[in-house]
Amino acid sequence: MSEYLPGLAGVPATQSNISDIDGAKGLLTYRGYPIGQLAKDSSFEETTLLLLDGELPNAEELRDFDSQLRQNREVKFHIREMMRYLPATGHPMDMLQSAVACLGMFYPGQENLGGHGDLEYVHNMTVKIIARMGTLVAMWERIRNGYDPIPPREDLSYAENFLYMFTGKVPDPLLARILDVCLILHAEHTINASTFSVLVTGSTLASPYSVIPAAIGTLSGPLHGGANQKVVEMLEDIGSPARAADYVDERLTSKSVIWGMGHREYKTKDPRAKILQGLTEEFMRTRGGDINPLFEVALEVERVCEERLASKGVYANVDFYSGILYTEMGIPKDQFTAVFAIARSAGWLAHWREQLSDNRIFRPTQVYTGKQRREYVAIDQR
Repeated sequence: MSEYLPGLAGVPATQSNISDIDGAKGLLTYRGYPIGQLAKDSSFEETTLLLLDGELPNAEELRDFDSQLRQNREVKFHIREMMRYLPATGHPMDMLQSAVACLGMFYPGQENLGGHGDLEYVHNMTVKIIARMGTLVAMWERIRNGYDPIPPREDLSYAENFLYMFTGKVPDPLLARILDVCLILHAEHTINASTFSVLVTGSTLASPYSVIPAAIGTLSGPLHGGANQKVVEMLEDIGSPARAADYVDERLTSKSVIWGMGHREYKTKDPRAKILQGLTEEFMRTRGGDINPLFEVALEVERVCEERLASKGVYANVDFYSGILYTEMGIPKDQFTAVFAIARSAGWLAHWREQLSDNRIFRPTQVYTGKQRREYVAIDQR
């Protein structure tokens, strides 16, 4: 194949049985299970094990996996001390990329990734990384604000413990459940840019403590995971529903991005956005109709965008409503993408394991557009 396709659009880069998208129908499945069903009936822990192993676990398998996650939430004090010396103004994604890479120095394993890899090593590294992603993000929120981190609690679920470590309070059950659903929705999404980073880095048999930081760096970009932060900033800038139409028209005229709108894979509304919108509405009802002003703006922006852009297959994506929910949980805007990374670590590590099972190092070709063969000219003759 010699045709150049920018962004590898439509070019199969691997075979996978982890997740699938039907963009025309707006469907997303994990291992064959519709995302809406998992969001309604599953948990982040169970969904993670489904992604990793390929099947829904039985009760004993889930208890064992959940117990392993709970027992591996703590990190050594060296990591905490390293984080104290990072600039408090630094972006959480830069912290997370650095901290995960450093975990490999304090928690080294007996690496044997040739062939199918050492299954025990692969499993142990998977558990340790997923368990500690939430810990690192919550620790940073405390440290950068001048406080000691709050130790994790083994009696809380993944979502509950994260919010507890992040805020210092055991969360309201509804907020914890909403975060749990958000983690499920963000856990996996086929071969996106950050997952492709996982495949490329993992194909070299690099340590998972190098693979995941590569993915975190890719996710940090505003065209990928950073979009949910941009959405909230956009909604704040618009300010009121009355300004939505003018704002959208101005962006369309200048051919500028409307954050949270459109997705390369979907030609209808992102199924995850539908679920998040419903969660937001449910949460607002529990507050007695006290609606977040950003949500009102978001609804009007989406309505206007559908009028202008539906004919082009541009609808709201997962980033459009997630930031509003994170705001309600007390999570600052610059931490949104880090929370995304916590969830996506499940999918990244599922793809890492799948890559190892039939590995071949990535080495794509190129279409050369430079000069043809030339003779070197000595410097005094130029």
